[in-house]
Amino acid sequence: MGDHFVNSYDPRAWAGQWSPERAMEAHGVRRSVRQRQLLSLGLGAGVILAGALTAWLARPGEQGAAIIAQGGTPAIEPGVREIRRTIQLSGSGELRGALQSFGLSAEMAAKVAAAAAPALSAEGNIHAALVMHGKGGVLRFVRLEASNSDSSGVVVRLADGGGLTSNRVAPQIEERIMVSHGIMDGDSFYTSAVAVGVPNSLISPFAKALSFDFDFQREVAAGDAFELAYSQKVNAQGEAQGAPTLLYASLTTQTKSAAVYRFQQPGGPEEWYDASGRTVARSFMRTPVDGAHITSKFGMRFHPVLHYTRMHKGVDFAAPIGTPIYAAAPGIVSTASPNSCGGNWVIIDHDKGMQTRYFHLSRYAEGLHASQHVNQGETIGYVGVTGTCTTGPHLHYEVHMNGGAIDPLGILAANDSSQRKILTGSQLAQFGKVRDRIDVSRAQVSP
Repeated sequence: MGDHFVNSYDPRAWAGQWSPERAMEAHGVRRSVRQRQLLSLGLGAGVILAGALTAWLARPGEQGAAIIAQGGTPAIEPGVREIRRTIQLSGSGELRGALQSFGLSAEMAAKVAAAAAPALSAEGNIHAALVMHGKGGVLRFVRLEASNSDSSGVVVRLADGGGLTSNRVAPQIEERIMVSHGIMDGDSFYTSAVAVGVPNSLISPFAKALSFDFDFQREVAAGDAFELAYSQKVNAQGEAQGAPTLLYASLTTQTKSAAVYRFQQPGGPEEWYDASGRTVARSFMRTPVDGAHITSKFGMRFHPVLHYTRMHKGVDFAAPIGTPIYAAAPGIVSTASPNSCGGNWVIIDHDKGMQTRYFHLSRYAEGLHASQHVNQGETIGYVGVTGTCTTGPHLHYEVHMNGGAIDPLGILAANDSSQRKILTGSQLAQFGKVRDRIDVSRAQVSP
């Protein structure tokens, strides 16, 4: 925006004594404006008049007139009062009514709204500033400045001949690296992260980025330290625009620590690397579901539904219904169909005679089907309680090798890190620039 409009609480602004009748005329017909609470990203609805609809009544030749002159509008004539209004809308369709509520005629409000509409969002937060001149109880439109959430917008002015001119304002978006760090509380990583301002959309990617190094169900406890760096687009007012992207994740427990950086090779997928440029991916993810806890391990057990002791061929992860389930390794889906005991289940065939099985899904990932190739970490379904052999929502997860079931926790712990690829040459140099940029931002935020 150009000028920054604020309401004045300076007593000098009230030196000109208007009669109540003239004040009512200047304010126009506005019996009620519903005020609604705005969210932190400025997503509001309705029209809110800042400062309890207080007019800036600048004396001719004083500060108010000077500001208008700088904005390209002639200085105020003697005896004319300048009136400013701040407006917040939830879409361009509300502009005409808002202008009328502030005293513009229906005809002028329609013309101004029509001139501004092509540059404004039909849905979304809009900030606007209206400038009018009042004399003898009559209001005259001077200027409207309106901006969308990305700071793009329009300036509509009254021209010398009585017509309107409109000038578009280009969006002002920049990308910033944000850094958050904290200590695990006694409840969960989710509550710990949200408490220090981490966007909740980054919580699952954080756990996923470190899923090869940590078992969040068994290796993370209260007092462990975590840190995130993420990119966020913001507008000219510093308001977040769009979803953030996780760039860096680190976790330090009582026994070990790990830090990973997001990097994408030209033409390749985005992957996570340690500071030396070695990928963190192993053959299998340590846990195929986020935020779960182990309720039953591999081995002989008394079955809670069948009521006899038999081999439990996998590991049970309890989690809320709808929690995403990931492919533990890249492979080909061989089965994605209902099973009487296992409910909705998925079987994925991997290299070297390996196979993983996922039971009791509430539903499959959209479009998932047999013969489909899936990548490691790709969502294949969601936790549920389907099938006759379950007592509550959980994922029953099995790993098979050459046709026989093996302990999933054992195979995950035995991942061969020597097969992790490492960047070299120009790719390593490019990764180093990305890593250093993130580290500079991290260094500016004291732990």
